[in-house]
Amino acid sequence: MSVQERTYIMVKPDGVQRSLVGEIISRFEKRGFKLIALKLVHATPEHLEKHYADLKGKAFFPGLIKYMASGPVVAMVWQGLDAVKTGRVMLGATNPLASNPGTIRGDYALAVGRNICHGSDAVESAEKEIALWFPEGVVQYTNSQESWVFEL
Repeated sequence: MSVQERTYIMVKPDGVQRSLVGEIISRFEKRGFKLIALKLVHATPEHLEKHYADLKGKAFFPGLIKYMASGPVVAMVWQGLDAVKTGRVMLGATNPLASNPGTIRGDYALAVGRNICHGSDAVESAEKEIALWFPEGVVQYTNSQESWVFEL
């Protein structure tokens, strides 16, 4: 059964620099998800180390933090049915060369280290990421189109 949930989606510096933010937002909107938080952030290495704490022991970790701190990112929270799982499918495989055409990474990325965006991998990690990037909270509102998108 599908459930309403929230997911954290971040457009990485390569996506911001390549002017793909609007395209990514458009894809989530067209899918029927509701944007409940959004901001442009130039994150510090310390903040990024908290976000990527589960990868700390990996050889690529220092390069990932340096890259992610090299420019602004767009932090977003999307809400909808099965938002985490569906968001991951929309992004495509972590390695863009394994991503299907029609996915964000499949359409726009070529390298794992520059794969356009991050998406939460589980509801629990989504909630932790949302708390980290949006300590001020998110906006809750009723979208007048919800009855046309969801069976309420």
